Amino acid sequence: QVQLVESGGGLVQAGGSLRLSCAASGSISSGSVMSWYRQAPGKQRELVAAITSGGVRNYGDAVKGRFTISRDNAKNTVYLQMSSLKPEDTAVYYCKLRRPTSGIEYWGKGTLVTVSS
Repeated sequence: QVQLVESGGGLVQAGGSLRLSCAASGSISSGSVMSWYRQAPGKQRELVAAITSGGVRNYGDAVKGRFTISRDNAKNTVYLQMSSLKPEDTAVYYCKLRRPTSGIEYWGKGTLVTVSS
């Protein structure tokens, strides 16, 4: 089993920055892909960013150039640095870990980010 705990959410003004963290514990396979997703009220969950254990990154179109994903494999932690935040970035942000071979996915409970205009 894998447990994921997100932190760092909160209220920020438009144009501001915020850093999210997701700590993973449990049976973590090497090579796992870690991702951030978000879900705004009334909308579907969408990919924000993903990173492989080797550091290959992928971003959703809405956040390219503003958000940066990184990970510390030694700490089993993934980060999301969010800059130039917009009100439309308001959402619950979820961390996901995907096992490389089985494809089994684990989700955190989410952290709320609210961007005021």
